Amino acid sequence: MTARIVTLEPKRLVGKRLRMSHAENKTGQLFGSFMPRRKEIADTVSDEIFCVGVYDNSYSFENFDPSAEFEKWAAVEVENGSGPPDGMEALELPGRLYAVFNHKGGPAAAPQTFGYIFGTWLPGSDYQLDNRPHFEILGEKYGDGGPESEEEIWLPIRPK
Repeated sequence: MTARIVTLEPKRLVGKRLRMSHAENKTGQLFGSFMPRRKEIADTVSDEIFCVGVYDNSYSFENFDPSAEFEKWAAVEVENGSGPPDGMEALELPGRLYAVFNHKGGPAAAPQTFGYIFGTWLPGSDYQLDNRPHFEILGEKYGDGGPESEEEIWLPIRPK
């Protein structure tokens, strides 16, 4: 698996968020409340869905604790001036450097992909994690998490 190194332009997202941990994963609940309402969002840029993780400064990827909480968003990109509908919020993704990985397969394949990214690629690269949102883009090839499903994983990085 190879990474593309990309400089992301800032993006404005609109969606819903929920606090959770990996041990008490509420992603299904989050997306279950967001997906039926996503068409209410005005001025969307594309049909891509963003699954964003916002981690507190105290969150440690090196000493992974599955019970550590973070904020997860289900969102879409909008034009800069668009405001969120009732019950939704806006999130600004800052621009900067990201490593982008293509992931194929459902949730069962995710631990292998993330294990490679954090256990092999990142330690062997010229980069380290940056404290910005991590996200996945669920685009045209995303098939509700089936084995043929594809998504992009965007990891915030900075030079070592």
